[in-house]
Amino acid sequence: MTVKEIERRLREAGIENAPGEAMLIAEHFSGIPRSRLLIMKDEELKAEGLSEAVTRREEREPLQYILGEWAFMNEVYEVNPSTLVPREDTEILVTYGIENIPKNGVFLDLCAGSGCVGISTLAARGDLSCISVELYPETLETAKRNAARNGVSDRIKFLLADVTKEIFGEEGIFDAVLTNPPYVTAEEWEDLEEDVKKEPKAALTDGADGLSIIRSILEIYPSHIREGGFIAIEMGAYQGNAVTEIAKENGLSCRILKDYSGKDRVALCNKI
Repeated sequence: MTVKEIERRLREAGIENAPGEAMLIAEHFSGIPRSRLLIMKDEELKAEGLSEAVTRREEREPLQYILGEWAFMNEVYEVNPSTLVPREDTEILVTYGIENIPKNGVFLDLCAGSGCVGISTLAARGDLSCISVELYPETLETAKRNAARNGVSDRIKFLLADVTKEIFGEEGIFDAVLTNPPYVTAEEWEDLEEDVKKEPKAALTDGADGLSIIRSILEIYPSHIREGGFIAIEMGAYQGNAVTEIAKENGLSCRILKDYSGKDRVALCNKI
């Protein structure tokens, strides 16, 4: 199989960036650097697993699961069907945490998934520590491996728990909460691309209005942040007004950060 053939098959399968993905798959499975592959696109590649990988992508399995890893911020994460794929928009959330959590702070990473939010924050700030909370055991184990892979295991604790329930007692006080909860509405989920629907549904949608987990977080966690601390929540592009109202109902001020496309993406909530 040649790079050109991979590209053709992906294009025929409706993959939007067929040339780029063909190169990523070929490089990953052949071990040949992209710089060389660019000048040997007509040459036969004999690489174990390559043909199967192309077939999986034709069937619209996420590219990231096929490769088994994906870059986010300055780190690389193991990804699999138990985890949401790290996305560029989430960099807005992480960057705010890196720049604003106080020195030597302790923060919560709720709905941890692959662990990318907490781990990349820790990787950029060697003075911080984190408690990372995830509901699903297999997902949590992946996050643990990612913490080890990225050298922050000594500063992160993992907790298997439901973030919509009270987890921490009165002594559980933190400098910040960072979270990328499921916020896609049930209606929006139906219209997602086939690839995205193969990511864990529970990590994408609450099966309702997309706000139920955000509501729970804004009800429970204000009592667990210090004065001057904050709760930063990734949300949907059209949820800014609704999240602001929920924040106000719970005694919080709220301002909205936009993503790289100029859409509402992160709600920053502080005690009034």
